[in-house]
Amino acid sequence: MPPKIKGMSAHSTSHQSTLRRFTLLLSGEDSLDDQEGNSDPIKGLPHERYLLGNQAPLAPVLLLGLSSIDVDPTQVIAALQPVHLHATRDHLILMGQNQVDLTEAESSELFKAAQPFIEEDFQNPLLFQGVHYWFIPAGPFVSLASYSIDQAHGRNIDWWMPRDTNEDGIAKRWRKLQNEIQMLWHIDPANEEREQHGLPAINSIWISGIGKLNDVIAPPPVEQAKYLYGAHPLLAGLAKLLNSAHQINFDNEKLPGSFAWLDHPGQIWPQLSKALAEAKLDEVLIIDFPNGKARERIFTAKDLHKKSWAFWKKSAPLTWKEITQL
Repeated sequence: MPPKIKGMSAHSTSHQSTLRRFTLLLSGEDSLDDQEGNSDPIKGLPHERYLLGNQAPLAPVLLLGLSSIDVDPTQVIAALQPVHLHATRDHLILMGQNQVDLTEAESSELFKAAQPFIEEDFQNPLLFQGVHYWFIPAGPFVSLASYSIDQAHGRNIDWWMPRDTNEDGIAKRWRKLQNEIQMLWHIDPANEEREQHGLPAINSIWISGIGKLNDVIAPPPVEQAKYLYGAHPLLAGLAKLLNSAHQINFDNEKLPGSFAWLDHPGQIWPQLSKALAEAKLDEVLIIDFPNGKARERIFTAKDLHKKSWAFWKKSAPLTWKEITQL
């Protein structure tokens, strides 16, 4: 029996509190058809929009998850990240942050060099919250449309550069600041040392996630979850925002009423299928994004095995690969 598919809405309201349900979110990729049909990129990857709403205000939620700061829910926050832009023959490609091996000491040095320039343009103090994320009240850049590194990395940045929305000239002002920082970092000792060790230079700064906590629209499976599992700081931020419990590591003893977004979701499928078979869970809700569209599928104990015309043979259990290809 195939699982029940609920693809009508990204934010289904069919949660039944009496059911012992575990929800598993899979990361999604952009649908190229959707992107090409718009004059501007769609803001946020499918799972980012699912977790936060279509405005995808990543920056304030990340700040909440990465710090102990009390974040004003009405203040518009921007995330700034040191990055490497790889030059090809005719365009630049944004490298993912897991490709640059940036250390905290290097990030701190680059932060100090750029801080006065950033604070002058943003008219606000800049916060250092670790190697990969810096945060600042958006100030004059509140109306800028921006796109996360996770969405833009590995692609020609021309399409993903910040854009004006309701006020002209803001994107141009950002590019001017970005160019100043690029020139400043080009001669920074941290980059000279990186290049001596064969590492890519941190040659630019990226802005993304502009928004406020009051913009967040969390889906019911997240709002109603007792526990949120996953290492991404977005989950930690959502847990604080919703007053939910959060753990980086999956806990097999706390399955009912839990929500997980994991780096390797297939690794917990054996525990989930066992919990269904042993009636410790009534159902597992898997949310994925085929062609960039949210899809919700409910699996019960009856859905765990493949159906075969050879009825005399014991049916084999569904593998995680088969689950993701259904």
